[in-house]
Amino acid sequence: MSTEPETTEENEPGTPGGTPQDGTPEAPADSTPGTPAEPGDTAAAADGTAEEAAAESGAELSEAEAELAAQEIERERIERRKAEKKGPIESGGKLSGKAADLLAAVRAVESGAKPVATAFTEPAPTPRRPAPEPVRRPQPTPEAAAPSAPAAEHVEAVRGVLTAGGAPEALAAQVAAALGEGADERLRADPWLLLRVGGVRPEQADGFARALLGADAGPDDERRGRALTGWLLEQAALAGHTALEMPALTAALAQRSVPDADAAVQSTVAEGEALVFQDALDPRAPEPADDEEGEERPVRVLVGLERLALAEESLADGLARLVNSVPKEDGSAEEWEGAAASAKGSTAELIRAVNAHGLVLHTGGEASLAEPAALLRTATALGLRAWAAAHTPTGRDRFVRLCGAAGETAADGPVAGGAVEGPDASAPGDAASAAGSPQAAPPVATVAGLLSGTEGPGRDADGALDLDLLVVLDAPQLDVETAALLVESLPDGARLVLSGDPAVLWSAGPGRVFADLLAARVCPQVASRTPDPGPLGELVSGIGVGELNQVEAPGKEVVIVPVRDAGEAVHRTVQLVADSVPRAIGVPAEQTQVITPGHGGAAGTRALNTALKERLNPGPGRFGGFDPGDRVAYSPTPGRTLPGQVVKADADGLHLSCAGAPVVVPKERVEQSVRHGWALTAHQAVGTRWPAVVVVLPGDATQALNRPWVYTAFGRADRHLSVVHGAEQALARAVSEIPPKPRTTRLPVLLATQLPTSG
Repeated sequence: MSTEPETTEENEPGTPGGTPQDGTPEAPADSTPGTPAEPGDTAAAADGTAEEAAAESGAELSEAEAELAAQEIERERIERRKAEKKGPIESGGKLSGKAADLLAAVRAVESGAKPVATAFTEPAPTPRRPAPEPVRRPQPTPEAAAPSAPAAEHVEAVRGVLTAGGAPEALAAQVAAALGEGADERLRADPWLLLRVGGVRPEQADGFARALLGADAGPDDERRGRALTGWLLEQAALAGHTALEMPALTAALAQRSVPDADAAVQSTVAEGEALVFQDALDPRAPEPADDEEGEERPVRVLVGLERLALAEESLADGLARLVNSVPKEDGSAEEWEGAAASAKGSTAELIRAVNAHGLVLHTGGEASLAEPAALLRTATALGLRAWAAAHTPTGRDRFVRLCGAAGETAADGPVAGGAVEGPDASAPGDAASAAGSPQAAPPVATVAGLLSGTEGPGRDADGALDLDLLVVLDAPQLDVETAALLVESLPDGARLVLSGDPAVLWSAGPGRVFADLLAARVCPQVASRTPDPGPLGELVSGIGVGELNQVEAPGKEVVIVPVRDAGEAVHRTVQLVADSVPRAIGVPAEQTQVITPGHGGAAGTRALNTALKERLNPGPGRFGGFDPGDRVAYSPTPGRTLPGQVVKADADGLHLSCAGAPVVVPKERVEQSVRHGWALTAHQAVGTRWPAVVVVLPGDATQALNRPWVYTAFGRADRHLSVVHGAEQALARAVSEIPPKPRTTRLPVLLATQLPTSG
């Protein structure tokens, strides 16, 4: 198993540099770090970086700043939980040999002793200790400042170390921010700490270390092994894993010339930079009896980053709390049953399930959103403080419109919000009128806004969200850290509904929360029976079950445009967006979105955006390559991409309009958080739909294709889909044969130790 993202859209939440699938480095060992990768090459580029939290100017915190402040409070809470623990995080079972050595290292560190250096011969099983009840964190306040930029003198000191090692001075600010106080001294003492900066690869850090340390910088250096272990775990997280199996991690270290991979892992664990676990292969199997000589419970040994391990355990504890708790009694049983009886099909099933359970999963396509919309209206009518949260502002605004239409349309009818004309069709302030109530805004927010406090009901005195029911849309986009924040923010007795399409691409961040919960079967699951309508719905539904069908499209809902090479693909794409789709379909260029597998290549987002800008909004790019009127993709924080448009640029920075809301990006952050947005990747497009979509499938990007990618890309279109097709048989093969890439997570095991299956 590769521990690094590949150079495809599927690993777009990944690392720069394009490592081959076998994990071997591309550049020679003595290469030095280059300048930071441009936006779009990495998760930080596609989805933003944490440094963009202060993207909006003004006296008050922006949504991104508030979100980062909330995340910082959550990290402090996790640190408190870590201090409360007396032993390693385990799910039970016995270990022996090197695995026991690693577990002993964890115990030694937590007790203050030095890590052990030899393997134990007598393993001592330690049952998993239940985590303490989640501690409520207070509501983020405007006074909570976002992380500040490092002081100029610290940056200058780091720049001197980088220069001495032959590394680019442009990395100074990033290194100072990553290493904190005394960054220059820490970097000089341990040059491999340079790997903590995004975009730096092991061979580049090796060259930097040799320049500073000379002959002392060898492949067997303990500092190198520890840094590479942490780097591999970070790459695995960017590829979606919350942990790595021990053999995969040690094999990857051996590929990078670490002579004693086990010692490197042990050193990383001893420093508290990673945790080691033993997870039963069958967590529901009974423990071997004491009198069974030689019987050991089969386990797998995993290593993960501390922050992800604690977030995943916290999420499992919070979900167990929801499942085991009795929902708050709002409305009589007769009222709930009456509401269900007046609904139809799977909408009625959803209402009944939510009445009786604290956690419910709801699955379906775009049309099925009418069902949580009906649930939201029903719960509000019964007196519940009910809210819904979407992944993106455009998804929020579409659901607002759908909630308004739900009162006039049959609950199981094919309502999919098709009237929305593009991502900027609705501003947040238009939400009330869109829902049919100009007096009060509907109870719909974004997940980020809900957590940061810039949207939603606010918090109660205990720091929990002030609500009784939360419906999370686009649930497959929840990573473990965001999901843990959401679940721990719910008050006792609250109900949680996770609703989404399980066939779309998984979250940009680590984990596969929705898929793991579906597989665990620990709560009711309601599968919508509302099909997506029309030729587009028929095409996408077939892809979801592995069939690429030809569909009748009398209204030109689906058009295939064959091309021979990438150059022709770019030419035909520009022609479609600028001329053919507006003329034949009636959808203007500003409401047509181009989606392609990756950022690089002759038909990637960079090449397509260059060609589309030249045709649709030519200009000199006076501010960081941007001009007023340019379509952009703005990434305020990792995992979030907001489509928008450039309004102007001045001394304050680049002024954007994103979903109708003004945003000011400081000029020093434009390069990292803003890129042109006529063409996006499928990961960036998740959670948003457009009237017309042009999907570009060049022949050199076929390795990026799989069923979830095709399903997600084709499913972004409301009225019209054009496919610029140069992938030949690779498209059909991807749909029928290539499932999503597996992710290693611990959530199923953690849930199995706390909750029984529901059937």
